[in-house]
Amino acid sequence: MQRHLTSRALWTRRLRWGAALAAFAAFAAVARAAGPAARPAPPAREPGPLLIVGGGRQPDELVRRFVGLAGGPGVARIAVLPMASAQPEESARGKIAQLESYGAAAFPLVVTREQAMDPRTARQLDGATGVWFTGGDQKRLASALLGTPLLEALHELRRAGAVIGGTSAGAAVMSDSMITGNQIVGDSIAYLGDEYRAIARGRIEVAPGFGFLPGVLVDQHFIARERHNRLISAVLERRSMLGVGIDESTALEVRPDGTWIVRGRGQVVIYDARHSAPAPADGPLGAADVRLHVLPPGSTFDPASGRAVLPPTGSSETDPTGEQPT
Repeated sequence: MQRHLTSRALWTRRLRWGAALAAFAAFAAVARAAGPAARPAPPAREPGPLLIVGGGRQPDELVRRFVGLAGGPGVARIAVLPMASAQPEESARGKIAQLESYGAAAFPLVVTREQAMDPRTARQLDGATGVWFTGGDQKRLASALLGTPLLEALHELRRAGAVIGGTSAGAAVMSDSMITGNQIVGDSIAYLGDEYRAIARGRIEVAPGFGFLPGVLVDQHFIARERHNRLISAVLERRSMLGVGIDESTALEVRPDGTWIVRGRGQVVIYDARHSAPAPADGPLGAADVRLHVLPPGSTFDPASGRAVLPPTGSSETDPTGEQPT
C-alpha cells in the first residue's frame, strides 16, 4: 500500500510540475512576443525657453533674465554664436563681457559651414545651458548653420532644457520661415533698406529659418524702423503663420509650455490672420478679419488659442529679479 501511495504521489507531483512548466513556457512565449519588459517611461522634459530680442540696446533686465533662464550666476554656461556679424570675433567679445558681468560663464563658438558640418564641432556645446545668436545679417547665420549637425545639436540642447536667445538677425532666424530683409522687385532681389512702400504680393523674400519657433514669422526693430508693411505682406501670403514684430530693447519670451510673455521696454505687435478671409488671388493683397495685438511689457499671449492678456495695472518690467507678474 505504501508503495502504491508513493507512486500516486510521484505521478501527482509530475502532473503539477508539468503544468507549471507549461504555464512558464506560455508566459515566456508571450514575453518574447512582447519584447523586453517595459520600464516606466522617464517623465517628458519640457524644452528650454526662448528669449527673442528685437535688436537695439538690451536693457539690463533682459540680459539678467537670459542669464537667469540659463541657470543663474555661477551656473549659466552660454555659447555665443556671432556669425551673423561682419566682425564675429568682436561681436562675440562684447556679448561675452556683458554676460559675464551678470555672473555667467560664456564662450565664443565661431564656425564656418564646413566646421558646422563636422559632428565633432557639436562637442563644444557640452555643458552649455544657453546659446546666444548675435545681430548682423541673418543670411550669414543661416548660410553657416542650416542643415548641419551643429544646428541639430542646438535643437537637442534646447530639448534638454537649455535656453536659446538672440537679437536682431539672431531673432529673425528663430522661426522656421525667416524674413531675410531682401525685397523682390521685378526680376531682382535686393536689400532696399527700410522702404516698404506697399502691402503687395511676392514682394518680401522669406527663406528657411532655424525652426525653434514653428508657425511664426519674426520681424525685428519693428516699430523703430516702421516695418509694418513688410510683416503684414509676408503674413497675408502665409495666413497659417503668426506674424510677430518685436521692437528694439524688447523681447518675446517663449516659455516651455509654449505661451509667450513680453519683456523689456517696448511693444510686441502680433498679426493673426489664421482665421481671416483672403482677398481674391487675382487682385491686390488683402484679407478681412485679421486680428492685431499691440502688447506692452508684461502682456502674455497663447498662440494656440490666439488669446492675449494685457499686464495688470501698475506692473513694471524693471523689477530687479527679472520676473514679471502674469
